[in-house]
Amino acid sequence: MTDWVVTPLESEFVLRALAELLLLALIAATLGVWVVLRGMSYGAESLAHGMLPGLVLASLAGAPLVLGGAAGLAVAALAVAFVGRVPRLDSDVAVSVVVSSLLGLGVLLALSPRTPAGLGGLLFGDVLAVTDGDLRLTAGAVVLTAAALWLAHGGLMVAGLDPHGAAALGRSTRRLDALLAVLLALATLAAVQALGSLLVVALLAGPAVTARLVTRRVGPMMFVAAAVAVIASVAGTYLSYYAQTAAGASVACAVAGLYAVVLAVRSAAYTAARRGWARAHGEVTA
Repeated sequence: MTDWVVTPLESEFVLRALAELLLLALIAATLGVWVVLRGMSYGAESLAHGMLPGLVLASLAGAPLVLGGAAGLAVAALAVAFVGRVPRLDSDVAVSVVVSSLLGLGVLLALSPRTPAGLGGLLFGDVLAVTDGDLRLTAGAVVLTAAALWLAHGGLMVAGLDPHGAAALGRSTRRLDALLAVLLALATLAAVQALGSLLVVALLAGPAVTARLVTRRVGPMMFVAAAVAVIASVAGTYLSYYAQTAAGASVACAVAGLYAVVLAVRSAAYTAARRGWARAHGEVTA
């Protein structure tokens, strides 16, 4: 049993991958909770998908994926802002049009004969290939995210509890949402090497969604989200090592599996509580 646990950790690339995932878990436990509470999960997915053309062009040019991802995020944001100004066009529709177009463009570019092999890596990432530079970028993203959220915690709490009253207290919900969007773009950029453009949202939002099934308080929700993200990261890494599956996809499956388990336990507990209440009050249940 000890060998089963220790053997994967003897590989340097596995240790580096696990360190990257644990750093991303810290972002999932902090930023992810606010993204879910503010209803920005769709925006997180849109940013991740919209950056694909930039990733492919960076791959074609032999440039770092981080630069391509940054350019892709900037173009996606500008395109959403421009299309959003079209009269009589709902903002969600504008985002869908832009993201679908950019994702399609990225796939077309990736199918070009000149594009190096590895579309799967751009879409689903390769956490086992992260470098020390990737770790430094992610660590920097963790520090900046933690500092920004700590400074904005009061405003985020007020906006979350009473969005309409936040303005009267001098808290601009637009500025807070803009801050979350910037931090989300930074987190997406940091996670792209490990999880690609399709699986980023799984680790950024999945643990927070799971934690929301357990508690409605922000502090405990962050703690539960951190636990879910860490467990999914470790489980996904070991699954990838022993089952020879893609590491990023294994982590995403672990997140989904934990969500399903928590949901099932919560549903069973709720059903048991209702039956107990019915029996206590003399009601008949099926």
